Amino acid sequence: MADKTWLTQDAYEHLKEELEYRSTTLRNEITKKIDNARQEGDLKENGGYHAARDEQSMNETRIQQLDTLLREAEVGETPADDGVVEPGMMVTAEIAGQKNEFLLATRMAGTGLGVETYSPDAPLGQAIIGAKKGDEVSYYAPNGKEISVKIINAVPFKG
Repeated sequence: MADKTWLTQDAYEHLKEELEYRSTTLRNEITKKIDNARQEGDLKENGGYHAARDEQSMNETRIQQLDTLLREAEVGETPADDGVVEPGMMVTAEIAGQKNEFLLATRMAGTGLGVETYSPDAPLGQAIIGAKKGDEVSYYAPNGKEISVKIINAVPFKG
């Protein structure tokens, strides 16, 4: 990871809980599924075995992601509830005429939180950082099109 990922304390705790669950409970459940499927015989034709192995692989990948994220994260205070857009804020904005609500944070930090996440480093994120409720800004999409954004609201993410 080249850049530090900023997390609120709440987001850090949530991701730490997910890591604990995946490393213990879920890992054990998947191991039992694999063992049960092995007892059914021929592994080449055993769909349950292959599904459990795929689930194991996805879980182990997520454990590695979470471990790296939590080890390298910069944990900060929840942003002030002052309506200024910054990382850690839930933003409600009208983007190109459509209302959107999202967390401004790295995608990795937003994973597993159950909310749509936009990176502060993306063109949209760069355009809205520092904006306040009622501000109108614009940014250029990768295709060169200028996109208008009106900030409707920005509040600290409560996890």
